[in-house]
Amino acid sequence: MIRKIVLTAAAALLAGAGAVALTPSADAAAACSNGYVGLTYDDGPNPGTTTQLLNTLRSNGLRATMFNTGQNAAANPGLVASQVSAGMWVGNHSYTHPHMLTLSSAQMSSELSRTQTAIRNGGGGTPTIFRPPYGETNATLQSAASALGLRTVTWDVDSQDWNGASTAAIVSAAARLTNGQLILMHDNYATTIAAIPQIAAGLSARGLCAGMISSSTGRAVAPSGGSNPTTPPPTGGSSCTTTYTPGQQWSDRFNGSVSVGGSSNWVVTVTLRSPQKVIATWNASVSWDSTGLVMTARPNGNGNTFGFTIQHGGNWTQPSLSCRTA
Repeated sequence: MIRKIVLTAAAALLAGAGAVALTPSADAAAACSNGYVGLTYDDGPNPGTTTQLLNTLRSNGLRATMFNTGQNAAANPGLVASQVSAGMWVGNHSYTHPHMLTLSSAQMSSELSRTQTAIRNGGGGTPTIFRPPYGETNATLQSAASALGLRTVTWDVDSQDWNGASTAAIVSAAARLTNGQLILMHDNYATTIAAIPQIAAGLSARGLCAGMISSSTGRAVAPSGGSNPTTPPPTGGSSCTTTYTPGQQWSDRFNGSVSVGGSSNWVVTVTLRSPQKVIATWNASVSWDSTGLVMTARPNGNGNTFGFTIQHGGNWTQPSLSCRTA
């Protein structure tokens, strides 16, 4: 009966009916009877595509590993936090995406360590897997990665999305995946995001599930097995809470305040809705990602409540909040 439900859902998706929500059952493991595969997305996070990618993966019941570049993680810390909040795993993909084999050993280590720091500072934990840019690796690079607790992984199937592959071609590539294998895709292509519903349907029809990458074996495994691609932040991750209180309103703007509980050493991510813009803040030290829509707030000695004024531009939606300990 479960097999029939899975096949029916797959047929509906392939016919363009959109995402089909399957109700979990006690026998859900039967849907993964043929094992697990690793969906991976390189080169994020990107302001123009990451949120849509995450939303599409979640709406289709998929989890994936995001191999972030350090420079993108540093520029978009709120999107790193969003990746984790969406249930994804985060891996290291170097800082500037160079041809790593042209670098000295010290330069290799710098590329990797700076990326570890950028991802950790964004709330992504500490990665334990590394994908070398262009799949180029050797013993020197693997040694530099191992010194930072990183296992080097590449891929089994190349979607060719970076080479202009169509959505149909990306779906076809995913259809070649077998148990334990990884597919290379990228964060920043519309064709790749458009392929997700059909990839989800195809995996379900073949009794495969999207899994995590084990840092012990470099293979895709069940999410509850093996080691996570990131280890939690050492101070406990998201052990703080936030309470939003609306403030005074005017025709073009409104105030809001955030009270933080559970920790006095917090990092709060405030995500706006376009075309909103924060025009004033108080009682926190703040920084921004490259979109101007994600603000990161930290204590500045004025307690655990901070506030801001949002110029709404016609969108009165309250900002979304996430909190972690520093």
